Amino acid sequence: MHIAVLMLAFMTMANPAWADATRPIKLVVLGDSLSAGLGLPAQDAFPAKLKKSLQDKGIDVDMTNAGVSGDTTSGGRDRLDWSVPEGTDGVIVELGANDALRGLDPDLARAALTDIVQRLKARKIAVMLCGMLAPPNYGADYAARFNSIYPDLAKKFDVPLYPFFLEGVAADAKLNQADGIHPTAAGVDIIVGNIMPAVQAFLGTIAEQRR
Repeated sequence: MHIAVLMLAFMTMANPAWADATRPIKLVVLGDSLSAGLGLPAQDAFPAKLKKSLQDKGIDVDMTNAGVSGDTTSGGRDRLDWSVPEGTDGVIVELGANDALRGLDPDLARAALTDIVQRLKARKIAVMLCGMLAPPNYGADYAARFNSIYPDLAKKFDVPLYPFFLEGVAADAKLNQADGIHPTAAGVDIIVGNIMPAVQAFLGTIAEQRR
């Protein structure tokens, strides 16, 4: 009888932790048209393909595509609270391409991304930054100011950084749609393949923090 009582007590204590460890990790991709999947079927957008790739490796995630075409870093900040619901475990931030394309002041992007990271961390939500590079037409000074935002914030807030979201795809006509900016489905496959190790490490950290 004594053993049965002990077992019952142990199961009562252990069950919430067990349930927490096995539920899917809730991920939100907070981004612009590059992650929203502009010009692509929903199943070919970055979050959907990332989820499938993770599932193929036995990693269960509950993925939300919070990409909004045309969004800037400031736009992402303004909708942060309703784009990232309570219960979210981690956010992959993919913002800044529109700031750079429009030549917006890098200080604005830095301030918006800083606010996004701080607010997510205050909510105990893990953050992974995806870097963006400025196009060359705004000159070296602009590029230096813009490109430094992501590594600076990753270091300041101790969050993981994937240096350039479009690595292996940018400027390759075969991997981009007719506009030369948005990846094709094949381009998204390359982005997912390249970013997977970083995302797996990010999810591993989240899983460790649950224990």
